[in-house]
Amino acid sequence: MKQHEEILNKFYSCFQKKDYKGMIECYHPEIHFKDEVFNLNGKQVGAMWHMLCERGKDLEISFKAIEVNENIGTAHWEAKYTFAQTKRKVHNKIDAQFEFQDGKIIRHSDTFNFRKWAIQALGIRGLLIGWSAYLKKKNSQTANSALIKFTKEHPEYS
Repeated sequence: MKQHEEILNKFYSCFQKKDYKGMIECYHPEIHFKDEVFNLNGKQVGAMWHMLCERGKDLEISFKAIEVNENIGTAHWEAKYTFAQTKRKVHNKIDAQFEFQDGKIIRHSDTFNFRKWAIQALGIRGLLIGWSAYLKKKNSQTANSALIKFTKEHPEYS
């Protein structure tokens, strides 16, 4: 269990430093990641963190409440950043769940209140339609398109 706690501490400590390579080291090669925007496997997950770290110029990460047992773990983390499309400040509060295999993270699932995020990131538009499946789908499509473009520019993720 101590090993799992250490891997989660390393993951988030690296995230705080925007050290995406260190974050990727915490993952099993067959990692599966899912949140309100992405549903990714393998190298795509590393590409996502690389993209977010590289583009998050004012990104600040904090984490706490790491709990682990033999096979699973949880954590709470928060991200503060400027949403690039609108230049609005966001403070997103995320709960994470993990599964471990071979001393690495093999499943990682982040959940957050999409409507609250949309209000912060999009302003009045987020307030009006932040609850809608349409906005969530549109946001996911935009983010995934950005990730596809990013991976084309970074062949190590192919």
